[in-house]
Amino acid sequence: RRSDRRLGQRMSTAVVTGASSGIGAATVRRLLDDGWHVTGLSRREPAVDHDRFDWHPADLDDVAGLRETLSGFGDVDAVVHAAGLQHSAPLGQLDPDHGLAMWRVHVAAAEVLVDALASRIRDGGRIVLVGSRTMTGNAGKSQYAATKSALTGLARSWAAELVGRGVTVNVVAPGPTDTPMLREPARRSTPPKTPPMGRFVTPEEVAELIGFLVGPYGASITGQAIVQCAGVALP
Repeated sequence: RRSDRRLGQRMSTAVVTGASSGIGAATVRRLLDDGWHVTGLSRREPAVDHDRFDWHPADLDDVAGLRETLSGFGDVDAVVHAAGLQHSAPLGQLDPDHGLAMWRVHVAAAEVLVDALASRIRDGGRIVLVGSRTMTGNAGKSQYAATKSALTGLARSWAAELVGRGVTVNVVAPGPTDTPMLREPARRSTPPKTPPMGRFVTPEEVAELIGFLVGPYGASITGQAIVQCAGVALP
């Protein structure tokens, strides 16, 4: 246990969305290893049996239901929005319903999550939104890129609002990451390409970066979008 990385000496509490799979699940494990109390939100129950883990069923596509779920939460030290989905299609084949579904999960759910918990995030707390390197644009992924790029605008705006309380807000933007979403049929028109490093990013690597940002040594990093892509963004 790396308890020296917690915020102060008391038990720190984090809320993590998408807790049952991929980056969200890896983040839950990382924070539990560091001694945090973690509350997970996801549609499926995570395979986590730990006395410092609580789970609340939540469909991030249902923003009204999410707000109701959050109404009973107490004070927290960190909020990590890792839930996501991906549909991809080229121009001429875009499905507006797919774009709206991704907007609700990536952007609207982030708005509801942070808006509901902002007053309950303790001074010096942390907010991390999981974006994507695709936020700068990618052929065949325009709808997905639009929702992920929106997270940067949210993060920088919220960072400016919360900086006086010492609350940091950042985006972690991974490249192709070895999660179930990488192989979903919904993205069959844009199959993943192996990064220049010769392998995909692992969920654990992303979770380690999130763990650093929510820990004491991430206290001066705010309003940033940090790309973690195994070389995909190199010229």
